[in-house]
Amino acid sequence: MQDVYLIILGLLFILAITDLVVGVSNDAINFLNSAIGSKAVSLRSILIIASLGVAVGAIFSSGLMEVARKGIFLPQEFYFEEIMVIFMAVMLTDVLLLDFFNSMGLPTSTTVSIMFELLGAAVSIALIKIFTTTNDISHLVDFINVEKASEVIFGILIAIVIAFITGAVVQYFSRLVFSFKYERRLKYTGAIFGGVSLAAIFYFILIKGLNSMAFISDHFVEDVNDNRIQIIIFSLLGFTILSKVLISFFKINILKIIVVVGTFALALAFAGNDLVNFIGVPIAAWQSYEIWSASEVPASELLMSDLAGSVPTPEIILIFAGGVMVLTLWFSGKAQAVVDTGVKLSRQHEGSERFGSNYLSRTIVRYSIMFGAAVSDVFPKKVRKQINNQFEAPKTKSQSREIAPPAFDLVRASVNLVVASILISMGTNLQLPLSTTYVTFMVAMGTSLADRAWNQESAVYRVAGVLNVIGGWFVTAFVAFLGAAIFAVIIYYGGLIAIAILVCITAFFIVRNTMAHAKKAKADKRQKKYKRTDIITINEITAESSVNISQVISGISKRYTKTVDNLGYHDLGKLKKNNKKVGELESEVDDLKGNIYYFIKSLDEDSVEASRFYIHLLDYLQEMVNSTRYITRNSFEHVNNNHKNLKFNQIRDLKKIDRKLQELFKEIKHTFDEHDFERLDDILAEKQQLLDTVSEMIEKQITRIRTSESSPKNTKLYFGLLLESKDLISSTLNLIQLFREFYEEAKSTL
Repeated sequence: MQDVYLIILGLLFILAITDLVVGVSNDAINFLNSAIGSKAVSLRSILIIASLGVAVGAIFSSGLMEVARKGIFLPQEFYFEEIMVIFMAVMLTDVLLLDFFNSMGLPTSTTVSIMFELLGAAVSIALIKIFTTTNDISHLVDFINVEKASEVIFGILIAIVIAFITGAVVQYFSRLVFSFKYERRLKYTGAIFGGVSLAAIFYFILIKGLNSMAFISDHFVEDVNDNRIQIIIFSLLGFTILSKVLISFFKINILKIIVVVGTFALALAFAGNDLVNFIGVPIAAWQSYEIWSASEVPASELLMSDLAGSVPTPEIILIFAGGVMVLTLWFSGKAQAVVDTGVKLSRQHEGSERFGSNYLSRTIVRYSIMFGAAVSDVFPKKVRKQINNQFEAPKTKSQSREIAPPAFDLVRASVNLVVASILISMGTNLQLPLSTTYVTFMVAMGTSLADRAWNQESAVYRVAGVLNVIGGWFVTAFVAFLGAAIFAVIIYYGGLIAIAILVCITAFFIVRNTMAHAKKAKADKRQKKYKRTDIITINEITAESSVNISQVISGISKRYTKTVDNLGYHDLGKLKKNNKKVGELESEVDDLKGNIYYFIKSLDEDSVEASRFYIHLLDYLQEMVNSTRYITRNSFEHVNNNHKNLKFNQIRDLKKIDRKLQELFKEIKHTFDEHDFERLDDILAEKQQLLDTVSEMIEKQITRIRTSESSPKNTKLYFGLLLESKDLISSTLNLIQLFREFYEEAKSTL
């Protein structure tokens, strides 16, 4: 029996390493968002600073993993074997849940996930115990720390609202003081702003960071709490003087100092406090095992009362955990994806939006505009004009296309870090279970709203994104509770076999999600999109258009062939999948059309013909994709409605068209991939021959109707496929003709 629990312990520690990776990837938004978004320093410097904070916070963490042992459930009510079931269920659920959110690029709370997983697994095992004894469900409160669980739920709701409102209010007044042209004003007000900001961050480090470190005595913590007013006053004066010296004598931008120090502080607090979320459960399981192995009592009879005590974590484990966290910070692509979500939702400038609008976001924006207009009318016109001048963002100057502009400026980045630090410090003093993810994210959203980053062009999409993220937080709590509860039941009754199966399933999903994310990241890297700061030449238009044409042609070619093949086999599942894939092609072309404004604005002067060419090119691509959508959708609906399959002769004729189309598409793709545009005339010469083939198939079908065809649905589908194939060919060759004319004209002007 002892060997079984050693195996379980081994699996738990393997899961802990995995959880460290997925957990850090998700929580990276907490301390990287402001520094990366503002580009206060280089990305390498940001990662070094954050790594130092994470390493110090992890290595010197107290390791008193009380939440995992007694924060949610009462260990004295559970036997050792039941405790191990709870811990295994929690770790499996946590790894799967956090990896799912990472793959989606959405930030969620590791604190909330681990707490609700512990709650779900404990409730599940408690109910099993109750139903096998008293059948009185009211005894459930004897197993669960109800007060702590209630605090968590309350903390979630209150943190979201307070963080958003506070961030918005502070940023609004900060912008009124500094405006977007803050460089000159920093000479006069920078010292005060720097003093307040650095004092707040310093106090945050004392309260939230050092408070969680093992070498800090309880006496020191009590002294800090008893003298916090004096500490705040003296640190405020000291940092104000220091800021003035840095600004006046060393000509240092104090905002960059605030961002750097704030990033370190949040990283320190994250590692020091959130380490429990990743290794707390395995450590608690190990300590449970030591208690059981020393007791010589059967696993099913030993109540874990001793688990309620305070047992520090060995230093070597904390050092190892810190190393894994730092490596994850540097090499995790999913961490960058999660940070990107927060940065893009709060960026000052416009661009492609990740989230689509929905009814709720449109309603919120509509009524917010009405409310804002009503409030604005209260102020005199002169006051409104002065306020608007403060919020007038400077025009972006042209930059090298390799260097994207910052998502927001240093004023907003500083406010993000300072407000988050103050709120988390206050929450700690009030003993509220705040989530650092919730606070930092909602502060960033509040400051972006106050900074007028959510204008009428982007507001519905940004609000929809925030609603998606917030909805994901509540989904986290629900899924964590339910998933851990289900896993606990499966493990309780299935034993080691169930654990082995669940571990294999978890490994499968982790590997699959990692491969899918890597594939997506690779595809995104290949797909170049112009930024508003690009200055585009004729040669670049030709090169960019070649890439777009090649990618769309490749996608259409695959979808057309698969539709014809799957239609012949009457394969509903593959037709449905193929129809869904065409949606990705539509989105790709739609993104290109969405960037027309920036494309035209970035062209060289006197490039009217280039603008016209690009607009028509996208129109032809749209027509080609529309024809492909019609072919795939109608084929799917025909089979989905259980209509008769096309006849052998019809499928054979479609395959003939497909073969000729594949030859055409292959030749076009090769031409544009190799930039061998002299072959365009040869491709156009085949135009009439291919169209004649389709016309011949139409005539043959007319003859069949007169002689043998008896299915109106088959006839409708077949004619539809032929006519759309004809339109697809025409649009393709029109595009080639357009490109050839543009290429010849461009070549003659060089």
